[in-house]
Amino acid sequence: MGNGRGGNGGCVSLLMSPPHYFGVTYEINPWMDPRRGVDGPLARRQWDALYRVLTEEVGANVHLVAPVPGLSDFVFTANAGLVAGSTFIPSNFRHPERAREEPHWRAWFDARGYRIVSLPPRLRFEGQGDVLACGELLVAGHRFRSEYEAVRQVGRLLDRELLPLELADPWFYHLDTCFCPVSQGTVLYYPQAFTAEGRAAIQARFPDAIPVEADEARRFACNSIVVGEHVVMSRDCPRAKGELLDRGYEVHEVDVGEFLKAGGGARCLALSLAPVAEPSAADAGVRVRMDAYRLAMQRTPDRVP
Repeated sequence: MGNGRGGNGGCVSLLMSPPHYFGVTYEINPWMDPRRGVDGPLARRQWDALYRVLTEEVGANVHLVAPVPGLSDFVFTANAGLVAGSTFIPSNFRHPERAREEPHWRAWFDARGYRIVSLPPRLRFEGQGDVLACGELLVAGHRFRSEYEAVRQVGRLLDRELLPLELADPWFYHLDTCFCPVSQGTVLYYPQAFTAEGRAAIQARFPDAIPVEADEARRFACNSIVVGEHVVMSRDCPRAKGELLDRGYEVHEVDVGEFLKAGGGARCLALSLAPVAEPSAADAGVRVRMDAYRLAMQRTPDRVP
């Protein structure tokens, strides 16, 4: 599942894409300003460090998809869609700049035998960025990128209970920027990113809802990757880190400063390959072959770790 306690990281599979073509070349969220520029070598070092933490310290299975020239946000694989066992629900991106990614994601999952179930094209949906699994519950953000009707249809397709939360701050435009399921009862969340009704719903549903303060929220403390008892979190979030340490989690800090320039953090850079179970086969999953790793190495101009 990737958000429960116990077990080790070896049973968690993630999909990443090296940042060879990453940059801030347009503006589709308040974080983005092409005038600031991105330090490409530094971004690569930060991505490499995250990859090493996930594979060597946490023990996750990380599979790679080759980056695509001209698609500067392709590195944010969490927005590709939502994976449920052997089913892939692809994103219908709101912005045309990212909509160009859609055929590449569909082709990648189709080539590996996933069943592709698409939402109607009119419905805007941005994948794991706005739908996160918390046990059997799906928590879904809507407003800025994904539409309410889109996430409602995802819940119906997967036959899962859905907790829809309306987002309130455009700086936190995806759910995964302001909400992190740590376990079935414990979550990190930034209260000001939600409407009053959303805050009340979080507090009522999760007995251990940990509020994140504004300065750490803007460093994307909530955009963390949870693998068993490991939490991979943006650095310089000492209060959120302390809350997790007090609960027995091992926290791994990473620097994702270059990716923050595009409004992305650690969680944005990794798509869970089986975050929720299919209704007809709760334990179904797809074992992605390691030839995906070799393919990525062959197609990318630089070395993939």
